[in-house]
Amino acid sequence: MRLIFVSHSLPPADNPSSNIGGMQRVAQDLFDALRQRDDIELIPIVLRSSWAETHRRVVPFLFRVYRSVGRIARHDGADAVLFSSMVTASLSVPLRKKLNRAGIRSASIVHGLDVTTPAAAYQWFVPRVFGALDTVFPISRATRDACIERGLNPEKARVVPNGISMARFANDGPTGRDRSTLAQIAAAAGVDTASLQSERSLLLASVGRHVKRKGFVWFIDNVLPTLPEHVSYWLAGEGPEDEEIRSVISRHGLQDRVHLLGRVSDELLAALYRGADLFVMPNIRVPGDMEGFGVVLLEAALNGMPAVAAGIEGILDVVADGQNGVLVESGNAAAFREAIAAFDSDRARLTDLSRSAREYTSRNFAWASVADRYIESLRV
Repeated sequence: MRLIFVSHSLPPADNPSSNIGGMQRVAQDLFDALRQRDDIELIPIVLRSSWAETHRRVVPFLFRVYRSVGRIARHDGADAVLFSSMVTASLSVPLRKKLNRAGIRSASIVHGLDVTTPAAAYQWFVPRVFGALDTVFPISRATRDACIERGLNPEKARVVPNGISMARFANDGPTGRDRSTLAQIAAAAGVDTASLQSERSLLLASVGRHVKRKGFVWFIDNVLPTLPEHVSYWLAGEGPEDEEIRSVISRHGLQDRVHLLGRVSDELLAALYRGADLFVMPNIRVPGDMEGFGVVLLEAALNGMPAVAAGIEGILDVVADGQNGVLVESGNAAAFREAIAAFDSDRARLTDLSRSAREYTSRNFAWASVADRYIESLRV
């Protein structure tokens, strides 16, 4: 099978941390998984760029994709073209006749925000992209439903979840939370680690862009003040809500319990995943800005950290209640507090779920099996 893979989301090979978010990680990991297969001939057309440069370089890249795919359709042939997001899939509209004449199937992965962006012109164009594609791969049921609401023929939809590379974290399995390594690396980065000293301490962690839908402001404002003082919260990432997060921390006097890590190194991120006790995903609903999946949930679980997560949108396809975490009602402060308190009072249950989280993630979200699902659908 000859497969054209198109993505504008890959980071530079010499500086991978300059363009890493959920969608970027998915594109890179899927690309790596496809390259390792013996049953396909992969034809990559990819843009490797830092986040800061992507917006400037994407338009020239799209022109290059149009010419390259058109040339392949005319001369070399292929069985299918897979776009890694709706950004590049926009080219399926002008390329449709060429692809049809050459017998090349077109498909795109849809992540969520790349279909729900509320700009009027974009929403006018989205149904036309769906009409030009042969297959659409939403990463969750919630993303599928958002696509159907915007004109996707349900028969074209094939839900395929995001995956995670089993080799990304050199970890043989949870053998207890590694506070010492986290404390050393965090201290070297200038983070106050006093909250880790107590044997009773319970460390909560979140990782993600600081935007409203993530619910970080809501969680710090409504849940943290109701938890015991030995419960602390470390938040990695940055974004437009940074100042509001700092403001709510100050208003509640939580400076000793809430630590903003900013953009973290891979080393500190891995240490956080292995050293914290519970991953918190407190998302709230924001019109036009949905959580399509939640790759960070997979990263945390692979390192043996289960989640307490809001049961909305794409999160529902990641967290299996009682296997890799627990789901609670979005925006329900009492439910979050009770779920966290239950783990605080029953550390044996937390240890059991830590082991289960890694096993469940390895069994259901390894990229090798996820890539199988893409190829099986493209071969139809």
